Amino acid sequence: MIAFLIPLLLSNVLQSIGQLAGAIVVGRWIGVDALAALSAFFPLFFLLVSFVIGIGSGSAILIGQAYGAGNMDKLKSIVGTTLTFTFLLGIVLAAAGGIFTEDILRLVGTPANIMEVTVNYARIMFWSLPVMFLYMVYTTFMRGTGDSKTPFYSLIVSTVLNLVFLPVLIFGWLGLPKCGIYGAAYANLISTVITFVLLLLYAHWKKSPLRLDASVRKHLRMNKEMLKLLLRLGIPSSVSMILVSLSEIAVIVFVNRFGSNATAAYGSVNQVVSYVQMPAISLGMTVSVLAAQSIGAKQQERLKEVIRAGIVLNYIIGVVLMIPIYIFSKNILSWFITSPQTLDIAHQLLMITLWSYLIFGHVQIIAATMRASGVVLWPMIFSVISIWCVEVPVAYLLSYHTNLGIRGIWLGYPAAFIVSMILVYSYYWLSWKKKRIISLVE
Repeated sequence: MIAFLIPLLLSNVLQSIGQLAGAIVVGRWIGVDALAALSAFFPLFFLLVSFVIGIGSGSAILIGQAYGAGNMDKLKSIVGTTLTFTFLLGIVLAAAGGIFTEDILRLVGTPANIMEVTVNYARIMFWSLPVMFLYMVYTTFMRGTGDSKTPFYSLIVSTVLNLVFLPVLIFGWLGLPKCGIYGAAYANLISTVITFVLLLLYAHWKKSPLRLDASVRKHLRMNKEMLKLLLRLGIPSSVSMILVSLSEIAVIVFVNRFGSNATAAYGSVNQVVSYVQMPAISLGMTVSVLAAQSIGAKQQERLKEVIRAGIVLNYIIGVVLMIPIYIFSKNILSWFITSPQTLDIAHQLLMITLWSYLIFGHVQIIAATMRASGVVLWPMIFSVISIWCVEVPVAYLLSYHTNLGIRGIWLGYPAAFIVSMILVYSYYWLSWKKKRIISLVE
């Protein structure tokens, strides 16, 4: 598990370094309003990619089981169907997002002083969706076969390219036009396209079972039965991700009411917290892949060991990360923020919510195990309950109807994580643990 986790974890860290560098450059050298524009758009963008993340998790389950069972023909059918479906989905979302960007941003209450910049930035990101979706699912395929190193190496390339293009496009170096905040979006798009092409060439050179040869291309027409199975697994995960995204949009509406300083604070804390979430999310992905392979190979004892190891690693890694963040929180937040008022708001948010991501990680591992066995509906239901019956109402009531003000918004996160833990474990012990687990690709 550690051998698989380390490249995966480093991949997630590298993936966010470009975003981190962009946030630092934008926040410190362009200004708080520009950083607020990035923060205002992030929940909307996450909403759009959520469906593909869910479909990718569904394909990872199927690929893990097919690979564990040694069924290469089934594996290639999964690859072809998923690539075609996600590409078509990316085109539809890019068109819809590009057309209705301003209407959506007005609906979520984006502050007027950052509206124009946010709209223009958003449109660039929308049109990059088809390529981003293909890159995302292809790296998911590789991890499903147990290869977390190749996606890691590809992200090294992507991150280096992003860091090279970022200042060049933002400040207009080397004779290129000065793009300002939009340079961050262009840098992300260009680096993703180049990396995806290199990844395909590498897979072909290594004769990977995932390479886009004739045996995979014949499945690009989409197998109806495979698509049904993929959607059955992917849609509940996608719905769960989308509802998480919608809750973040609801939260940003609450936050926007307190002004652009609060919006910028929210964005900067998301950057810091993302590094705490990464081990939890990475462990969830690791457990999902290894559990799916164990199920495909019919190794039930190995499945139990995967669960135990995942939970132990969650608490060890989480505590190691959280202690220095608590100690140096203001210094870390000052990388993004120069305004003392914004810094105080961000520090307050971090202190209230950080510890609860240990619980978040624990829930991710149990839910990932359930999904790897094909139980996808109940984790979605529990996610809906914890977010829409706990997090959003708590954030609304405490911020609008008490003297806590903006602090009330932050308290919604730990409340939701605790309820989610109770629900997932109740189902795990009462129902799922007693089931006979059967591979979906037999």
